[in-house]
Amino acid sequence: MTPPDTLNTIGVLTRREIEARLLAPLIDSFAQTNDRAQVIATVRDTIAEIARTQGAEMARAYGEATIANFADSLKLWTKDDALVIDVIEQSPTAFGFNVTRCRYAELYSALGLAELGAVFSCNRDAALIEGFSADIRLTRTQTIMEGAPFCDFRYRMVDSPTDG
Repeated sequence: MTPPDTLNTIGVLTRREIEARLLAPLIDSFAQTNDRAQVIATVRDTIAEIARTQGAEMARAYGEATIANFADSLKLWTKDDALVIDVIEQSPTAFGFNVTRCRYAELYSALGLAELGAVFSCNRDAALIEGFSADIRLTRTQTIMEGAPFCDFRYRMVDSPTDG
């Protein structure tokens, strides 16, 4: 029997700090005997796969993979003021918002891991929604993590999994 997931009690920002403090030294260690870019690519791909699985688990927990339920899940990532967001559109078929402050980016920078922040966090976003629903697409053209003034998240329902 799988124990219940209680990780959200500490907040995603704290989880990401714990993960980063473990992953960064592991990456450095593996990079001593392997190509660093390949090590980072493996970590990126593994984290994306974990996010897909988490998205599917989240959809099962909600019972229905709707835009409204996905929007409700944002409370997990904004806990502890981890993100400041400005919702610009919310309907049954679309959810758009800008992140105007990202404490995840601030965290990675403070830890001296700015180069890995996108791998550890931003990389998860598209994979999470893929796991949550094949009928929802994310478009994002910029992130604070990569130096932009804000992150632009745009989620839209599609007619079929092959659209968009």
